[in-house]
Amino acid sequence: MSKYQVNTMCVQEGYQPKNGEARVLPIYQSTTYKYDSSETVGKLFDLEEEGFFYSRLANPTIDFVEKKIAALEGGVAAMCTSSGQAALFLAVINICSAGDHIVSSSAIYGGSTNLFAVTLKRLGIDVTFVSPDSTSEELQAACKENTKLYFAETVANPSLVVIDLEKWANVAHKNGVPLFIDNTFATPINCRPFEFGADIVVHSTSKYMDGHAVALGGVIVDSGKFNWNNGKFLGLTTPDESYHGIVYTEQFKEAAYICKARVQLMRDLGSIPSPNNAFLLNLGLETLHLRVKRHCENALAVAKYLENHEKISWVNYPGLESNKYYDLANKYMPNGTSGVVSFGVKGGREAAMKFMDSLKLAAIVVHVADARTSVLHPASTTHRQLTDEQLIEAGVSADLVRMSIGIEDERDIIADIEQALALI
Repeated sequence: MSKYQVNTMCVQEGYQPKNGEARVLPIYQSTTYKYDSSETVGKLFDLEEEGFFYSRLANPTIDFVEKKIAALEGGVAAMCTSSGQAALFLAVINICSAGDHIVSSSAIYGGSTNLFAVTLKRLGIDVTFVSPDSTSEELQAACKENTKLYFAETVANPSLVVIDLEKWANVAHKNGVPLFIDNTFATPINCRPFEFGADIVVHSTSKYMDGHAVALGGVIVDSGKFNWNNGKFLGLTTPDESYHGIVYTEQFKEAAYICKARVQLMRDLGSIPSPNNAFLLNLGLETLHLRVKRHCENALAVAKYLENHEKISWVNYPGLESNKYYDLANKYMPNGTSGVVSFGVKGGREAAMKFMDSLKLAAIVVHVADARTSVLHPASTTHRQLTDEQLIEAGVSADLVRMSIGIEDERDIIADIEQALALI
């Protein structure tokens, strides 16, 4: 655990230059690395020594960023990936294979729903979607003999459901399986899920962590706290013949999960980010604590404005006292949830489209959670592959407008919303 507070870790953690070295994290733009003996390289391939031998597995620039993110989340190690979807996919198949089962909140990102319900199903991995508000008894009833993990989002995209982390963790652990949490919207600035029982955290770093919409990326963070030696996770506790019979829990101890993900899955699938994208991600991380605070302040101001507007039918933001998740948000994220506000415009889909087309400061983009205010209609874009029933389960209504509030002056953001609403 770092000796610094999380705000300081954003700036100082990860890269520690030695005497005479570059003060700013360098871009190690190289696919390969030189060694003086074949014996050393052999030990690297046998996982007997640490080091870099090919950037598909590890690269110094990426490694420093992984160390920073692991420290921010309070984990033992992290592995960066080429996208958030790659992070979630690799995180799951690291312990799941054909014949296994997942219990997932139904209120998750549409792409994650498709990954679970379509692609993983084709690979023989089954999923049961449950309400994010399920009781402990309902969560328990969803568990099967072959269940390998529970999954939810800290703050769901775009429904903004706040998950009861401790409840979900308790049920998962009762069944001897880990809780996986997507912490993209909250970020470790507002919530550190490991402190509430989560075992593995994933992020789309393309969002708040990057902060500027310039670099795709994802990350998996290992808490190092879950006991994999319970007979359910043989891939971690029995010999891996592709590495001369290495047993990950014996060789890597508390970091067994993340080490297996790197040396086995990243080796075979190669979903590594570029060194340049990792460099850009690190620049974003250095101001994460400043930006997240401003995002949340602006979002709360916008939510309060919308809540009192006659042309708005409903507003969903966990920071509002009227919100059903206000108490949970205060418990797990007392300093704010995210900069995303969802709401409905009176008049339904047509009015929502008119509102979005009339915005001048806020841009219509297929993205969320960067410095600029943006807006999207999820039902016709990010969640358009879902059925009407799945849309309802995910908390995405036909009139839902998702607005990602940026770090501009809140008065200008509100003025833009006001002039757009006046045209309806």
